Amino acid sequence: MIEDERDTEIGSSIDSTESRWVFQEDEDVSEIDEFDADLPMIDSEDEENEEHRLIRTGPRIDSFDVEALEVPGAHRNDYEDLSMGKRIVLIFQTLGVVFGDVGTSPLYTFSVMFRKAPINGNEDIIGALSLVLYTLILIPLVKYILVVLWANDDGEGGTFALYSLICRHAKASLLPNQLPSDAQISGFRLKVPSPELERSLKIKERLETSLTLKKILLLLVLAGTSMVIANGVVTPAMSVLSSVNGLKVGVDAIKQDQVVMISVAFLVILFSVQKYGTSKMGLFVGPALFIWFCSLAGIGIYNLIKYDSSVLRAFNPIYIYYFFARNSTKAWYSLGGCLLCATGSEAMFADLCYFSIRSVQLTFVFLVLPCLMLGYLGQAAYLMENHADAGQAFFSSVPNGVFWPTLFIANIAALIASRAMTTATFSCIKQSTALGCFPRLKIIHTSRKFMGHIYIPVLNWFLLAVSLVFVCSISSIDEIGNAYGIAEVGVMTMTTILVTLVMLLIWQINIIIVLSFAVVFLGLELIFFSSVLWSVTDGSWIILVFAVIMFLIMFVWNYGSNLKYETEVKQKLSTDLMRELGCNLGTIRAPGIGLLYNELVKGIPGIFGHFLTTLPAIHSMIIFVSIKYVPVPVVPQSERFLFRRVCQKSYHIFRCIARYGYKDVRKENHQTFEQLLMESLEKFIRREAQERSLESDGDGDSNSEDECSGSRVLIAPNGSVYSLGVPLLTDFTETSIPIFEASTSEDVESQSSNHPVLDAEQSLERELSFIRKAKESGVVYLVGHGDIRARKDSWFLKKLLINYFYAFLRKNCRRGIANLSVPHSHLMQVGMTYMV
Repeated sequence: MIEDERDTEIGSSIDSTESRWVFQEDEDVSEIDEFDADLPMIDSEDEENEEHRLIRTGPRIDSFDVEALEVPGAHRNDYEDLSMGKRIVLIFQTLGVVFGDVGTSPLYTFSVMFRKAPINGNEDIIGALSLVLYTLILIPLVKYILVVLWANDDGEGGTFALYSLICRHAKASLLPNQLPSDAQISGFRLKVPSPELERSLKIKERLETSLTLKKILLLLVLAGTSMVIANGVVTPAMSVLSSVNGLKVGVDAIKQDQVVMISVAFLVILFSVQKYGTSKMGLFVGPALFIWFCSLAGIGIYNLIKYDSSVLRAFNPIYIYYFFARNSTKAWYSLGGCLLCATGSEAMFADLCYFSIRSVQLTFVFLVLPCLMLGYLGQAAYLMENHADAGQAFFSSVPNGVFWPTLFIANIAALIASRAMTTATFSCIKQSTALGCFPRLKIIHTSRKFMGHIYIPVLNWFLLAVSLVFVCSISSIDEIGNAYGIAEVGVMTMTTILVTLVMLLIWQINIIIVLSFAVVFLGLELIFFSSVLWSVTDGSWIILVFAVIMFLIMFVWNYGSNLKYETEVKQKLSTDLMRELGCNLGTIRAPGIGLLYNELVKGIPGIFGHFLTTLPAIHSMIIFVSIKYVPVPVVPQSERFLFRRVCQKSYHIFRCIARYGYKDVRKENHQTFEQLLMESLEKFIRREAQERSLESDGDGDSNSEDECSGSRVLIAPNGSVYSLGVPLLTDFTETSIPIFEASTSEDVESQSSNHPVLDAEQSLERELSFIRKAKESGVVYLVGHGDIRARKDSWFLKKLLINYFYAFLRKNCRRGIANLSVPHSHLMQVGMTYMV
């Protein structure tokens, strides 16, 4: 047993482009360079092994490339088989979480529009109303509710869900860790492009073979995600400030500074209660938002009856043309305000993980949209006789008798709207983290029933801080509204592009429909974007700067992570070296199990060689564990672990890939994880032995097969077997395998026994017994931290990104091993630095 199991930090520097691990004889020591000569010798009980050591030399591709597959299992939707009562509760929660943002848009839409394009007559009011109504119909209803929601990734919405969906159908990811076995996960459910639709096949082939297109796709996704995070900042600022501004209508003595201070207090309260979760808060705020929508409809109907019902003419789109004809540039300028009526559309898609598609669609069509339209119609009817009140259109149109109750419920609705965008931001960040595009953060799951309900403390307080700065520095509703429009139309545009690609690649629908969708909505969004960009110098540039900063954080993290992974691939240990070292690996094998964590899914990680050259002994059983996120929301527990054997049985080395979807909850502690892993390993070994026995029955000469050959079948931990037809490891002849120990020789002789069936059973029991004894001796987590540094001859920009920005992010992010809560007495960490 290794005596010192405390945390150990060992540093080393390796040039990734020039080095690999190889086997070196003593007589060649003089040829080793000065740096490599300092490496310690590898001890062994066998005198013959004293002539061998590990050195580093040029890169080489090893043959350790074929992985075992898993068996598809069933995945059950969280929202199936709900009773009628639970469905009603779900609708209320949907109101509270999904529609808060779009529901509060009547507070500020007309106010911002008519500040940019002052009213010159009643025709302007009808034209502006017509513009708002058709924007509501086209963007939230047609685009998002009827089209975009169906582009979900097994119930997950948002920019990264679209990216995951595309990556699953075409190998568009820049990280080279995809395996054929990933497609066997039940969550993939691929719809293979049919031969008749050559367009889909050509797009798929083009996307998979073009590195430039992959990079462009990733940049679009990162840009869209940065805009979602920017929305998480500007939505609370805009919603809360506009609702508190209603005090100016009710109390003349209220000043703008007092409005700002009250808004700051509300924002602090809002982000403080975020930790209580979507289910708990959604059930509370759902009825509150239902009252808000009913208030919008009621006030709208009242104003239509009392003032001017002729505003119903706005349903004729010809008034949009009249509006632009009368106002020209000012009408185009007011488009930035009109866009605010569709804010929250992206939140409906991003928050889809919390609720079912059907509940979101039905709630919007039969409750949200009618109430919003009545609210805008009522405001327009009031303004037909009160042009001067356009600056506070909503609160001025509220009847005096219900003003204070409406002001109260409006502020509650504003807090709910802010919360809706915050939860969407949480969901988007979790997806991007799982797909390797954002530094790891602590994620708290707030619901035991629905795994998508999450809370990210660091991000929550970060959004609060930036929102407070935003409110205090820009207190003008017009400027904040323009910033809001920039963030909203930015993410809308990225969503349109990605959904168009989904239509072409996955849905495989008629090209005329795809082109119509792309041309109509991209054209519409670019027009809106041109309008909001015209006012970017008014102070809304701050949100653009914030979005650029978030984009750079994600880009640097993704760039550094990919570079680190590619470097570790080049540093893989060769299988020739493992065979030459023998089953003792050139050192002492102490009782116990070592779980060596590394990101590689293929090959033997180079950091394992660092363990061998640094530690006085290594565990009797080694399992290379790779935590891998695959582009699916959920991986069923029965498909979690993927096993294979490394080299011969006598080495007792295995590979395990623990696969998670980006929606999966990694809440198991280290003891639970160890138990699940060992149970899966035993099942794998039993099925492997069963398959070897079947092969022996079918081939009388098979009992002389070299035991270094890998299994020729794909074996799942739950027991199913698939024929592969090729070895899992390159076959080696017996003569090429040196025998370093008497025990190894005895094992080989036992394989050639006259009773193959009995001997196979005994061999199986011996190996299972060996595993159990190793487990009883203890499990130690061997964590390899591979850092990267830019080489001295690298470009200045690369040095800046890798040595400073990426190093800072990596130093301050959450370690992957932290999810298992491994005690320090069971943890051993070794660091390596790769020069790239």
